[in-house]
Amino acid sequence: MKRSIEIDEKIFQDAVKFYGIIFNIPLLASKIYAYLLFDYERGGITFDEFVDVFSVSKSSVSTSISLLLNAQLIIDHSKMDERKRYFFINDEYKKIRFEKIVQKMQDELKLIDDLNNFKKVEDIEYNTKMEAYKALLNKNIINIQESLNKL
Repeated sequence: MKRSIEIDEKIFQDAVKFYGIIFNIPLLASKIYAYLLFDYERGGITFDEFVDVFSVSKSSVSTSISLLLNAQLIIDHSKMDERKRYFFINDEYKKIRFEKIVQKMQDELKLIDDLNNFKKVEDIEYNTKMEAYKALLNKNIINIQESLNKL
């Protein structure tokens, strides 16, 4: 089976490395994700094509696809008249990713407040730095939420 899409090897390798680090995923999962980036026509890529293109076992592809589906990085779709599943980049993931970032910043703000309320020692220099840090977190939360509303 030949590739159903055209890829640029240099860009592909750069994407494999970048997304492997960013998403903290194994090499094959990163390759599958990077490969899907080149599916500009959104025709989807089949399981068999991944096995063939990457010359790996079906179980390895299955494990990587499961990981990507569970992480919501990709989605799958079956056509009405076929048994094959087609895989696509999850366009909603960018939004999901930044919603998680906002949630982590909000959680950190709450933790900082809890720690400040608990501490018994007054440290003006520390408090000044913490207030600046909290302001930075709040500003970034607002900026990200405004951008998310545009997506």
